[in-house]
Amino acid sequence: MDLTTQYLGLKLRTPLVVAASPLSEELDGIRLMEDSGASAVVLYSLFEEQLHTDRLELNHRLEQGTESFPEALSYFPEAVNYNLGPEDYLKHIAKAKAAVSIPIIASLNASSPGGWTKYAALIQEAGAAALELNIYSIPTDLNLSGAEVEQNCLDILKAVKAEVSIPVAVKVSPFFSNFSNMAFRLQEAGADGLVLFNRFYQPDLDLESLDPRPNILLSTPMAMRLPLRWLAILSGKLQVSLAASSGIHRASDALKMLMVGADATMLCSTLIRHGVRQINVIERELVNWLQEHEYESVRQLKGSMSQKNCPDPAAFERAQYMRAISSYYVAPA
Repeated sequence: MDLTTQYLGLKLRTPLVVAASPLSEELDGIRLMEDSGASAVVLYSLFEEQLHTDRLELNHRLEQGTESFPEALSYFPEAVNYNLGPEDYLKHIAKAKAAVSIPIIASLNASSPGGWTKYAALIQEAGAAALELNIYSIPTDLNLSGAEVEQNCLDILKAVKAEVSIPVAVKVSPFFSNFSNMAFRLQEAGADGLVLFNRFYQPDLDLESLDPRPNILLSTPMAMRLPLRWLAILSGKLQVSLAASSGIHRASDALKMLMVGADATMLCSTLIRHGVRQINVIERELVNWLQEHEYESVRQLKGSMSQKNCPDPAAFERAQYMRAISSYYVAPA
């Protein structure tokens, strides 16, 4: 069975890629990923804040304004909890590249343009095959328009692209007024790929201590519906690589993402739950399904259920919405 796919100009053995997570912090973990069948690994993210000049500046940024009300001190972790070692990140890229034969994709997490973008060039020099730019920002300014939010994302991408020649994939939020247009503008600004989507983590409240608490929940297969829908809409309309992220736990999830046009499927929560060797399980199930349904390759399957041949995708989406609502049945009491 030919499982090969092209993502960001890289020929991958399968579409199964390990997403950015703490799982890639150790070389032994990355070696295990390759042994378990990963076709590429996205390293854990390096944050824009970690690239400021020194620890004192970061402390200042994290604590700025907290004197106004004591509860604000609990909004951010102590600076010592951050891995403030950009140089270590570069060394990790080089060591990972030497340790495995699969592509190593670096990850930068950002919310604003600035001098930190020059670090992208050092990531390229360290040996990263590509760069995933994770843009994570929650606008709270009442005077900030949607157009300004979009332009901020484009400015970050352009600044990073100006520093590197390796492919850059942008991992973004779906929360734009017209994501189709935003995806096209990211392509026009130089994106080589799009990763759909970034997960936004909402904090919880501790009713006893009255503190906000981070509450990271691993994804479930239900989370795949959003990227599934937008991959189906965008496939065939853009010239960039498309990767699916969120909710991919089983071979059936990966197959659906491929059918709507994904070039790669990102695995994270399922590996945290079941271990890295789950990649091999998913691959075997993927092969079995393709054989049972008489497919010869992933390429034959890819995009077969996207909307690229639909004359009016907006009307199709409206019709599916009406169909779903009208088909819902509540049994009489």
